[in-house]
Parts: sequence; structure tokens; C-alpha cells
Amino acid sequence: MDKEERKIINQGQEDEMEIYGYNLSRWKLAIVSLGVICTGGFLLLLLYWMPEWRVKATCVRAAIKDCDVVLLRTTDEFKMWFCAKIRVLSLETYPVSSPKSMSNKLSNGHAVCLTENPTGENRHGISKYSQAESQQIRYFTHHSVKYFWNDTIHNFDFLKKLLYGVNEIAVKVPSVFKLLIKEVLNPFYIFQLFSVILWSTDEYYYYALAIVVMSIVSIVSSLYSIRKQYVMLHDMVATHSTVRVSVCRVNEEIEEIFSTDLVPGDVMVIPLNGTIMPCDAVLINGTCIVNESMLTGESVPVTKTNLPNPSVDVKGIGDELYNPETHKRHTLFCGTTVIQTRFYTGELVKAIVVRTGFSTSKGQLVRSILYPKPTDFKLYRDAYLFLLCLVAVAGIGFIYTIINSILNEVQVGVIIIESLDIITITVPPALPAAMTAGIVYAQRRLKKIGIFCISPQRINICGQLNLVCFDKTGTLTEDGLDLWGIQRVENARFLSPEENVCNEMLVKSQFVACLATCHSLTKIEGVLSGDPLDLKMFEAIGWILEEATEEETALHNRIMPTVVRPPKQLLPESTPAGNQEMELFELPAIYEIGIVRQFPFSSALQRMSVVARVLGDKKMDAYMKGAPEVIASLCKPETVPVDFQNVLEDFTKQGFRVIALAHRKLESKLTWHKVQNISRDAIENNMDFMGLIIMQNKLKQETPAVLEDLHKANIRTVMVTGDNMLTAVSVARDCGMILPQDKVIIAEALPPKDGKVAKINWHYADSLTQCSHPSAIASEAIPVKLVHDSLEDLQMTRYHFAMNGKSFSVILEHFQDLVPKLMLHGTVFARMAPDQKTQLIEALQNVDYFVGMCGDGANDCGALKRAHGGISLSELEASVASPFTSKTPSISCVPNLIREGRAALITSFCVFKFMALYSIIQYFSVTLLYSILSNLGDFQFLFIDLAIILVVVFTMSLNPAWKELVAQRPPSGLISGALLFSVLSQIIICIGFQSLGFFWVKQQPWYEVWHPKSDACNATGSLLWNSSHLDNETELDEHNIQNYENTTVFFISSFQYLIVAIAFSKGKPFRQPCYKNYFFVFSVIFLYVFILFIMLYPVASVDQVLQIVCVPYQWRVTMLIIVLVNAFVSITVENFFLDMVLWKVVFNRDKQGEYRFSTTQPPQESVDRWGKCCLPWALSCGKKIPKAKYMYLAQELLVDPEWPPKPQTTTEAKGLVKENGSCQIITIT
Repeated sequence: MDKEERKIINQGQEDEMEIYGYNLSRWKLAIVSLGVICTGGFLLLLLYWMPEWRVKATCVRAAIKDCDVVLLRTTDEFKMWFCAKIRVLSLETYPVSSPKSMSNKLSNGHAVCLTENPTGENRHGISKYSQAESQQIRYFTHHSVKYFWNDTIHNFDFLKKLLYGVNEIAVKVPSVFKLLIKEVLNPFYIFQLFSVILWSTDEYYYYALAIVVMSIVSIVSSLYSIRKQYVMLHDMVATHSTVRVSVCRVNEEIEEIFSTDLVPGDVMVIPLNGTIMPCDAVLINGTCIVNESMLTGESVPVTKTNLPNPSVDVKGIGDELYNPETHKRHTLFCGTTVIQTRFYTGELVKAIVVRTGFSTSKGQLVRSILYPKPTDFKLYRDAYLFLLCLVAVAGIGFIYTIINSILNEVQVGVIIIESLDIITITVPPALPAAMTAGIVYAQRRLKKIGIFCISPQRINICGQLNLVCFDKTGTLTEDGLDLWGIQRVENARFLSPEENVCNEMLVKSQFVACLATCHSLTKIEGVLSGDPLDLKMFEAIGWILEEATEEETALHNRIMPTVVRPPKQLLPESTPAGNQEMELFELPAIYEIGIVRQFPFSSALQRMSVVARVLGDKKMDAYMKGAPEVIASLCKPETVPVDFQNVLEDFTKQGFRVIALAHRKLESKLTWHKVQNISRDAIENNMDFMGLIIMQNKLKQETPAVLEDLHKANIRTVMVTGDNMLTAVSVARDCGMILPQDKVIIAEALPPKDGKVAKINWHYADSLTQCSHPSAIASEAIPVKLVHDSLEDLQMTRYHFAMNGKSFSVILEHFQDLVPKLMLHGTVFARMAPDQKTQLIEALQNVDYFVGMCGDGANDCGALKRAHGGISLSELEASVASPFTSKTPSISCVPNLIREGRAALITSFCVFKFMALYSIIQYFSVTLLYSILSNLGDFQFLFIDLAIILVVVFTMSLNPAWKELVAQRPPSGLISGALLFSVLSQIIICIGFQSLGFFWVKQQPWYEVWHPKSDACNATGSLLWNSSHLDNETELDEHNIQNYENTTVFFISSFQYLIVAIAFSKGKPFRQPCYKNYFFVFSVIFLYVFILFIMLYPVASVDQVLQIVCVPYQWRVTMLIIVLVNAFVSITVENFFLDMVLWKVVFNRDKQGEYRFSTTQPPQESVDRWGKCCLPWALSCGKKIPKAKYMYLAQELLVDPEWPPKPQTTTEAKGLVKENGSCQIITIT
């Protein structure tokens, strides 16, 4: 059993892999060595390219715990293989800490929680290693991470706790020699090397030299860009590579060490003047102000507080474990900049190191850049398939050449060279360079319009995008929020909305006190900074914030770290008589509030709170602000107005962002010291509801127009936001993502609770308050479905799903069968956490959408990386995670990127088709000439390959993108009906006309087998040419290059390359017309004129170099007629027959099907155009199943009477889960 064992490492993570054990086998190694010698080293190259073959060819299976080599395979769709050698670490030579010293390191009371693994396993691991210090530990390294063998789980484990190694993110810049070897061993360059050697043996020195020069230029430019990226990445991570840090040792001693010596468990002292964090650490003392832009893209400084002490909160002592994600408000992440620290009563600001090296958040980001996932795109898969077809064609030519040469009794050496030569002709060595040209030009054009790209291969994929997800705040709407007004509550009733908060009447109210204190603002170098929302609120009241200096903090035991006070002009001269309830107290000479304790905003809790004290007051106050629903639930019910829900809904439906405020007086027994240790839950309850702050988030000016352009181009738009659901729906309506007549269905999913199964409640957003009678909604909101009604009524059934992050998670877990259906019409996803955004992108990709993501980089890093085309509107370092970064923070970059992507994709198709035709034309030319034991001459090859092909390829790629997005999408792969027909029809035409010329020349009355004294031209009076030529014909033509067939084939084929270049260089609807590409037009005209000139008016010197023989003028005119007819047929077939007839009749079905099912609205919207004739056919027995899952699903939902769900109904998941993981679903009305 051990022999066949297979383990999984990193289970459930993004880099999950299967692992197999192998031991080296001597007899297998001997056989492989023999094979390498016999194949001249080719087998060694093959094994270098294929790690799986390499291991299986030289090793035998073994148990993982005893193996010498491990074979790893990723479990994702790419199934990539890697191999790694097992190394042994002797613990006798390794400085191992005993559990005692370890516990001394973790001497602080907070360290109980500091484990990401189950505590039992760690204790076991520590004791096991300490007892057997002399044992050897086996490990291997993969993608910069060490995996150690763990006996308790009988598998390799990620970074065992006592074996962390050096704390550094080492990005080694490989030597030029190492990079050169790696680059040169690319299969493409090996093939080029083979071609060059072959041509050199056949004395084709010029072309071989040209290819060598091209390859050297390509390798040098590639090495330069790769090394430049390595150096940039090295410099980016080197900023904190080695710094001196202070750590607390036993008996509170402070020791200075290098950051590379830090290990998890060390207590690090954060310096007063800040630092760049060399590791991930959790704060246990004091607070820090941190700039996390490197990780999150958010340039706003964040306040980090110390980890709450679990010993105070009795219920949390046993079960709450520290987690960097859950406790990120207390965690200082590696690479982030600590700007300021604050400490009280002389205590140092301390943090416990939790992760080091590549395990840190920055280390993981660097690893994702160093080892990116391969780009999976149909174009590239089809390109390899196409190359295989060319290889098969080459194989036929190879066999034909051998048989033909043997029958004609050609020498063995010549047979070998000529038969191998046919392979180098069929698979063009210039193909990769030609394919890259279009992408490079597109990248340059994108740069001109302010879009920077770090993953050029993705430009082509952007041409296929049919769905784009947008973040809301800062992307669709303006970055900041403006204060629209406030609505205070008195005696559990809402007062009228007020615009101005900055007035004398309100200056001493609890409402303004809450605005003044409940925030995370701080002064950095005298400038107020922090969350933009907090900043807007604080500016609205016009108060002043003052912070204690470091000296004051150290000297005084109870110094208030932050004090806020109103400006003098707002304070009344004397105490006003009226409105006594609102006053904080009778005002002495000075009025200010000190912030005693902060509980920072938590997205999980959706609130923040502070404890503050008015100067001179005995009791402290607690203030809280956050999401209205959450705040209301933590207030005394009698203080919350009865119409709270209605008022809130009115504001959110209008697109306002609403924040609620609450307050309560704390007991006098709560001293300053007690407040510092009290739990959050003890403060945040039993509050008095104070009212609402209404913030306005304006749409960016360009948003509606851009979204309209995308809709016209049949590109679905989806909103993914962290904001409130109804606000998001309102913004979606305002910007045109949801049209006025469309229905919005809110899916509210509830997890299993108290023995009840998970369920989804369906609400119709617009009907929630308007209609109380369910039957009235049902009859009004959902028309009768397709089964019973006429097709015209279908256009009424446009609907969108909206849900929040919690519901999305529940649906993903308990309603897997519904996920694809919801993805088809899901438009608004609110309150989404960063990891949920990534899951949404994956869910959309699972139904075959090509997904784009546009965000401001703040919390979209994962989604930007996961999407087919992620574009960040932030220029900060977080944009490293995104393939594209826009210089201007506007979504107008999205249609621009898609247009350029489409142009680059069509260019790739054009170039690939052209290169395929070039191969086949040249292959057929050579095959025809081989039949008479002739060939093209060295300079003929050189002229075709350099003067025609390279010039045409590099200029035909220059067509800019079409100026607007169109509804039609380019095909995603080369293996599609239209493209195959295009290539095959041109192949047949070119072969036909070449054959015509080749065989027709033999029928001419002047034709004879050419020899140096042939005088076909003399018959038509070209004696001058012939006599000048005869003088130079001293050498015998060994290769039989000079003959009438060769000259005919050379001229016809030279024109054919230019004909297919023009036929394939298509403009509208994805690229600018061909005639606007001036370089291409000039090149083609110049080549046409030159070839025409040397054909009709031969120049002796040119003919001699190109080894062209003289043919009668009449035959030159005949060749011109053949070429003109060829051009007419090729261009007519390609541009008229294919585009006008076949595309609209035969291939139109796919295009329209794609159109129907890729729109934001349901498939029915285009029925009025073509549904009457096509839909019954599509739904009949002869229907064609669409390739994309979302299209197929849309067809199914057309005839599903149960979809969409009726309003006020509930869908339940049965408790019994089927084997495939899906749940049975029942609907209850």
C-alpha cells in the first residue's frame, strides 16, 4: 500500500498539491544514460522539459516518509508537475530551543492565543523535537517554502514551528549565465538551433545567419526584461531585508539583534520614530499608526491597537485563537510602515512576532509574483494544436521527400538534409516572434493612454471579456463621501433632517461629541489624517484635535493621549438657558473631551466605539457609530424610533450612505486603568440611540456613459462592494447597471441554526414596502413564463439578483446547485469581504464567463489577480497584484483595455493565419520543386523570409484598435469554423494557383529542361540579357536551383504571401482599417512594385543573386494574369464570401447565441429579432448545445417554470447532502 500512497499538502489552500514519493533507481539511470548518448542529448532535453517523465524514468515509487525525491502535482485545472529533492537536517547541529526557553520567550500573558495550528499538535511537536534532539529531520523546498516531515500527521508539513530559519524574503537575482541557459533551453530555441545547423550543412549560410541574429536579439531582450523584473522585485523586498531591531529577553532585558534572526515568539519593541516591519507581529502593548499601502493599496494611515487580553473575557479564554485575518486590527504586517507609536505610563510598545520570511503577508505576495499561475487561454492551447497539425503536414512531406529521393537515386546525405529541411520550412522559426509583435504594439498603445501592463499575455485575454465586476466606492463613485446632513433622535422620535452640524446650538450635544471623538484620526507631522469618512465628519463639526507629545505621555500617569475641543467662536459667551438635556455639563472656563480608549472599526462587527471623558466630569462616556442595523440592535429598544426601518430604507434607496450614532454614560467605578483592560462587549451594549448621519457618495461623471458602452457591447456589468445592500442597488440603478423597469430580487440566505437547515428568503427589492399582499406582488412582478405565453412577453422578465457577503457564503456552502443560476443574473453583491470577492470571480469563471475586475486596489488584490483581466485604479505598490494599472482613476480605462485586447487578439489571429499560410505556401513550393529534384535558392529563401515575411508580419500588427466597442466578440480560439474555413480556403487557392503555374510552364512551346545554355528569352529578342548572363555561368548549378519551374514558382509564391497578408489584414469591427496602417501599406506597395519590376523588366544582377532564369515576356504576362486572378479569388473568398455570406448564415448561430446569453438582461431581450424563427428550432430535438456553460444554463432557465423564485418564498436546503456535495432544494411559499 505504501508504494501507491499519495498525500495532499496545503490542503484547501490555493497552492494545494498532490505528493508522491520516489527513490533513485540505478538500472533505470543506466538505461536513460544510454538513451541520452544514442539520441545525441535530445532525451536529456526532453526530460528537462518534463519533470514527471524525468522522475518516472530514473526512479521507482517509494513510501513518502523514506523517499529521496518527491513529485508534486498541482490540483488546479493546470495539473502542473514539479519535482524536489529531499534534504536532511541534523538537529544535533541546529540550535533548538527547549520548551522552557520557548515559554520564557512567550512570557507575556497574550501569548496563549498566538497559534494558528491546534495547540495540542504544537505541544506535541515541541516536546517530540526536544526529546529527540539528535534525530534527523527530512525536508524539501518548493517555491521558496520549506516543507518538513511531520510524524504525527505522516505527511510533509508547512514550516514546522521550531525550524523557521532566517527571517528574510530572499529574491535572488539569477546570474546572466543561469538565465541564458534557461532561456536557450526553451524548446523553440532548440528547434531554431536544429534549423541553423541543418541550413549550415546545406550551405544556406545567409538565412541561418539571419535567424541566429534574430534569435540573439530576442534572447538578449528577453534576458534584459527578465533580469530587470528580478532586480525590481529584489529592490522592492530589500527595504527591510536586514535592519537592527530591539527584542525583549528574560527579565525584561532589551537586546539588539538583526531582523534576520527574528523567530516567531520573539517580543519585538517598536521604536518611537516608527520603522518598516521586518515580519508579521501582533501588538500586545500600546498603539501604532501604520501605512499599509504596500499590501492593501489604501494610502490612509491605519491605527493598530493592542490585542485584547483574553483573561478578562472569560468565555473567550479557551476557544479564541489568534488569526492574522480576524485580528488584523492588532497585527503589524511585514513591509508596512509604522509611522508613529503611542505608549502610556512609560511602557514600551511591544509586539510578538507571529510569521517570518515567506510566510508573512508580504512574503506570500512576493511568492505569487515569483511563481505566477500560468495563463490558460484557448488561443494558446489552439496554437499548440495548430503547430501539431503543421508538424503532421511536415511528417507527410518528410516521408514524401525520402521516397521521392530514393526513387531518383539521390545520395543518402542529401536525402537526410532535404527531408529534415522540409520540417524547418513547415514549422516557421519566426512564429513566436511574430505572435509577440501584436501584443508588444498593444502594450505600447495602452501605455500611451495611461494603462500599464505587467503581464502582456493577458492583453489578448482581455479581448474576450464578457463580464466586468466593478468595486463601487472610488471606482463607480467618487472616492470621498460628502456629508449630506444629519437626522437626530429625541425622545425616540426622529427630528427633521439638518444640513449644518457646525452651530452653537449643537456644540455641546452628545451627538456632536460622538462625531468629535468616535474616529481613528491622528496627526502626522501636524496634518490631520485617517479614514476619509472620519475626516469628512470631523471637518463638518469644525473641531480641533490635539495629541499629547511623547514627553507628556512618558511623564504623566493618566495623560489623555488625544484631546478634542470646539473652536472658541462656537462656544457661547455664557451658558444657554434652553435645551438642558443636550448639554454635557455647565461649562467651566474651558471645554474639551479626552479620548481614553479606542475600539477600532471592524468590518466583521461593522462598528467602532470609543470611551471618552469630558474635562472635569467624573463619569466617562461611551460613543459608538457604525451600520444602522447593528447600532440599533445594541441600543435600548425604547430609544430607537418606531419608524427607524422606514427612514433608513428611504435614505438607502436614494443611494445615501447612512451611519448611526449611539451613546451611554459609564459607571463611575470604571477608572482609567479598568477601561484600558475592559472588553469591547462590556462597553458596546445598552446604548441610547442618537440618530443618523447621511453621507452622499456621488457617481463619477463618466460612469453612466462607460457602463452604457459596455452594455451596448453585450458585456455584463456586476457591482461588488463593501457597502450597504440598498445603497448599492440604488447606485446600480443610478448608473444604468439596473434599468428602471428591471426587477431586483434580494436573496437573503440564513445558515443552519438550532437544528434547522439553511434557507434562502427571496424578496423583491421594489416591492418590500409597497406591497404587503404576496399574491399581488406575484401577479404583478413575474410574468407568465415561456411555456404558456407568447414570445413577445418574454422581454418583460428582466430580473437581477442582489445579495450580501454573508448570504453569498451560505449559498456557496449549502446551495451549490443554485450558484450557477445566481451567477447568470447576479448584479449586486454588497458587504463583500476581500476573500468573498475572489470567490465570486471564481464562481463566475466556473460558468465560463471571461471575467474582468476593476477596483481601486484597496481590498481587491485577490480578485484583481484571480480575474482574467484585473485593472487597478491605484498606482500604489498593491497594483503589483494586478495585471493592469490605470494612471487615471477612471473606469473609462475598461472599454479602452477591452478594445485594445480585441485588436491584439484579432492581430494574433491574423498573424497566426498568415504564418500558417506562409509555411504551407513555402512547403508546397519546395515539395513541387523536390519532385523535379530542384529547390528554392539560398537568396530566394532569404528574400521571402526576410524581405517579405518579417516586414509584413511586423507591420501588419500595427493596426490600432477600432474607436468603439461593438456587440460582436472575436472568437476565443483558432479552432473555430470561420477561422478554419478561412485558412483552408486560402491554402486550397494558393496550392491551386501554384500548381497551375508549375504544370502550365511545362506545356509552353519554348519549354525545355533548363541548362546554362538555354535561350528561351532569345526567341523573343532578349539577347542582351542572355549574353550578359552566359559570361557569369561558369559554375555548374549543383542543387538544380536555376530552372523555369523554380522561377515560375518563386514569382507566383512571392505574390501569394502579399495577397494573403492583405486578405487577412482585417480592420472593422475590431481594428482600424488596413489603409490607416501606413507602414503596412507602404511596405506592401514597395514589395509589390519591386517584385513586379524584376518579373516584367529583369535586372541581370538581381536575377543572378536570386538565381532566376530568363523566361519569355509572354510567360511573364501570363504569370501576372495568374497572380491577379489569384488575388481576386483570395480577397473575394476571404472578404466577401466568408464575411458576408458564411459568417452571417453558418456561423451566425454561435454569435447570436453568445449575444443572447451574455447580456446583463436575461436571454429573452433579443427574441423579437430572431426568436420566432430560431428559438423553437433551438429548443427542439435538433438544438445545438452552446459551448459556454452560462449560455446552456440560460437556455434551460427559459423553460424552467420555477425560476426566478416567486416573491416572499423560501428555498430550503435538505439536511441530507448528496455524494457529489450538492443539496436537494425545496421551495416553500
